[in-house]
Amino acid sequence: MCVKECDIQGIFCHADLNKALIHMSIEASVTENTVQVSGKDEKENTLNQTKLNNLLESLRSVQDDIGQIGELSSEEKTLVTQFFQAMLKLMQPFARTMPISIEALPAEMGDVVQANLDPVGHLIVIHRKGQVELENLNEEKNRDLLLIVAEDVMPKFKQLTSAQKRKMENRISFLSAVTMELQKMSKALNTLIT
Repeated sequence: MCVKECDIQGIFCHADLNKALIHMSIEASVTENTVQVSGKDEKENTLNQTKLNNLLESLRSVQDDIGQIGELSSEEKTLVTQFFQAMLKLMQPFARTMPISIEALPAEMGDVVQANLDPVGHLIVIHRKGQVELENLNEEKNRDLLLIVAEDVMPKFKQLTSAQKRKMENRISFLSAVTMELQKMSKALNTLIT
């Protein structure tokens, strides 16, 4: 303790008191800065945790999507197989191939002059320079092209079946008329012979 400026109780001298106050002020300042840094660290940690949680949630969502893509791909493959089985059954009695409108085809296919679909799923494409291209619409890489072709060909089935129906009606009408005349002639001939 400082003897010259001490109070009667001998607690602190004035110089020591100033030092103590300065020291306490510095400690308070350091503590306040530590609290501010701690608060800043907490906010940063919270922000980082939120970013991490968002990233993990996004990755879980991607994982779910990948699982669903696998299931959908399997279902799509099955449907494409069934589509062409039905197409084969529908086309066989009526036509070997179905014409596809070249306007319906994507521009990436080039300068196409003719396109036809066979019943097993091959798109036969003829280009202006005579090149022939065969696209297998059963393949996964051609699914978008399959949809384009299916949209174009489905209305043509109605035309195809209607034309087949008219053709059969005309044949029946012709055969009916001819058969009736032949029956009359046969009856008349029977009458002459007997």
